[in-house]
Amino acid sequence: MARSTSFPPLQHSASTPILLLPSYIFRSFPPLLAPRFSRKKICGDYNRTRAVREWQEYEEAVKKKDLARALRFLKDVPMELESSYIESTRPVNDGLGLLGLQRDWEVLDTCLNADDMKLVANAYAFLKDRGFLPNFGKYRNIVLEGPREVTPTVLKSSTGLEVSKLSPKKWGVSGSSSVFLIALLAGVSVLLNQGIDIRPNLAAILGLSMLDAIFLGGSCLAQISSYWPPYKRRILVHEAGHLLVAYLMGCPIRGVILDPIIAMQMGIQGQAGTQFWDEKLQNELAEGRVSGTAFDRYCMVLFAGIAAEALVYGEAEGGENDENLFRSISVLLEPPLSVAQMSNQARWSVLQSYNLLKWHKHAHRAAVKVLENGGSLSVVIRRIEEAMSSGR
Repeated sequence: MARSTSFPPLQHSASTPILLLPSYIFRSFPPLLAPRFSRKKICGDYNRTRAVREWQEYEEAVKKKDLARALRFLKDVPMELESSYIESTRPVNDGLGLLGLQRDWEVLDTCLNADDMKLVANAYAFLKDRGFLPNFGKYRNIVLEGPREVTPTVLKSSTGLEVSKLSPKKWGVSGSSSVFLIALLAGVSVLLNQGIDIRPNLAAILGLSMLDAIFLGGSCLAQISSYWPPYKRRILVHEAGHLLVAYLMGCPIRGVILDPIIAMQMGIQGQAGTQFWDEKLQNELAEGRVSGTAFDRYCMVLFAGIAAEALVYGEAEGGENDENLFRSISVLLEPPLSVAQMSNQARWSVLQSYNLLKWHKHAHRAAVKVLENGGSLSVVIRRIEEAMSSGR
């Protein structure tokens, strides 16, 4: 996209005669003067017109989820054009000072369709360099702090929760899912007592549920369950935990998927998912080795959903797939972790994420609220930054 700047020539017309009036007239009426044209004003108007036109191209790239094109535009656009566009379309100050330049944020909404995660990382790096993401990666070195040995006793003394409260639950065994299961069984019992035989229908439902679990990973049942408000909100709390810890640890976030069907189509295990990336971890896995710091950072993000549920509800229900991913990567370490080491690593990761979320509960609540209202990734990140800058 060409970025050369040229201005249209100033058009001069025949000079307009100045009407000369007696001096006493000027005491009653303002003087009639020839119109004067400011070159600075004309250039400013031209810049604003050009800025609006070029930023419309950027908005089109965002609309089409074209990260490469949108990011290329942001890197190429002169700052004076950006200022002209902001000045002519919206107020600059929305509580974050320079962060009020909303258009730059929208590049994050194109990340979900990007196949190149390095391009996603470049988008976050660009915004951080511009001063939009001061808290991105702020706690990256937290993995180097604190004791490494976390026993069940230490965990309880730090969180007030038993280890069992921080373990994922099977559906229908505890929590809101058990209430749903009890209500379902009670409803079936009432229908049977009234002489309504629903056993053929029940058998068909169970059969379909088994097929859903085998071939679709339970996404259909998850889709139905997600309409139940308490269950839906718990999912939001869980995913917001992943998102916030990944952000604070400096892991670029590709997107948050809350629809089980879309999650299945994207190859995500479970009913929802937050896609994040750690370049160091990926490079080390490609080389056949994993360092302690990269693994610790990954584990913190992985267990952040469980930590968020425990912080908000006093216990975790979700996170079974998170634990499975943890086990699968643990065996890639050299040497592989023993069962005791895996248990300690899980407790350490949950404790670190729990503390980080506890320190920034206001930011977590802000993220949950945006997700609950259907906000995009860029809005979630902005609200996190707003909450952390204001401290509430």
